[in-house]
Amino acid sequence: MFDVILYQPEIPPNTGNIIRLCANTGIRLHLIKPLGFSLDDRQMRRAGLDYHEYATVKVYDDWPACAAHFGGQRVFAVSTKGTHRYDLNSYRDGDAFLFGPETRGLPTELLGQYESERRIRLPMLPDSRSLNLSNAVAVVVYEALRQVDFGRCV
Repeated sequence: MFDVILYQPEIPPNTGNIIRLCANTGIRLHLIKPLGFSLDDRQMRRAGLDYHEYATVKVYDDWPACAAHFGGQRVFAVSTKGTHRYDLNSYRDGDAFLFGPETRGLPTELLGQYESERRIRLPMLPDSRSLNLSNAVAVVVYEALRQVDFGRCV
């Protein structure tokens, strides 16, 4: 089982898509406020379709509260400023993946809390800005699942 952490997500359909991904893979989703939408937002519900009831979603008031929850777990910060390619790590059950908000990414001070090999990135062309958040989450999640032989997924 893995965990996905969204730090201050802003776009409802992205979070809805990620809820759907988590529901279908058994991954827990953690949202850190402030959120750029209400959890009842029509666009988010529409993107997540009827998967909300199948996903485990926890909401935190701030980063320190979420960080305390993950105190003993390995957390990988995913960023275009990451120093280590995402596919070069060996993931294991219990790992968590932290993603920043769509318009600005993870704050530098938060990213700096992680050692180099835990600051991961997805390869892109040099002048590219970033991938869509829900796409990036899917790429990282499925690599982690592949490494543990997809766990309970069949």
